[in-house]
Amino acid sequence: MTEPTHDEAHGGALGSRLNWLRAAVLGANDGIVSTAGIVVGVAGATQSRSALLTAGLAGLLAGSMSMAAGEYVSVSTQRDSEMAALAVEKRELREQPEAELEELTTLLEERGLSREVAREAAEQLTARDPLRAHARVELGIDPEELTNPWNAAWASFLAFTVGALLPLLAIVLPPAGRRLAVTVVSVLAALVLTGWASARLGAADPKRAVLRNVIGGALAMGVTYAAGRLLGAAGV
Repeated sequence: MTEPTHDEAHGGALGSRLNWLRAAVLGANDGIVSTAGIVVGVAGATQSRSALLTAGLAGLLAGSMSMAAGEYVSVSTQRDSEMAALAVEKRELREQPEAELEELTTLLEERGLSREVAREAAEQLTARDPLRAHARVELGIDPEELTNPWNAAWASFLAFTVGALLPLLAIVLPPAGRRLAVTVVSVLAALVLTGWASARLGAADPKRAVLRNVIGGALAMGVTYAAGRLLGAAGV
């Protein structure tokens, strides 16, 4: 049997790539909704372009930095856990190789292989790269593809920023009388797109995802606009 020569992604690599794409879409969605809520709320109280720009930029920077910091901490914790698990596995392979070989054989048996085939596969995998074999089969970790907290942080920062730029530009560029309408239409259209994309990446029903996205965004803008109007009327 000849080995495949194409570069198609399989298994964990494809799943990891889809997870990154889904995270990027959701990060952009967060940027759209949160920044739209801020600028629409401010627009309910004032039509000052400088006030809208200041509020929008503050929301963009605060949100993107918060997303990046949160993702960095989360992925760093995950990476620390992966490194600790690999260290334990490395020690066990060094101290009790026969027990680890038997454990790998049992795990392969549980995946549907016969005892004989599982033993032969375990021996071949162990001879090639014992740590990687045990990490992938036993822990579901690829030692060569550990999560990178800096990549995750930058991806979240950029995704949120891209999403937040839409409502920010939509509220400050049009004439005063059209700002709110342009922003609402632009945001709802973008939420349709991100809802559809997230559903497709997650193999879910696009209609339900889009509906949830649009209703959530519309509700956020409605609540903040009402609050802005009340505060503006009160002279706060």
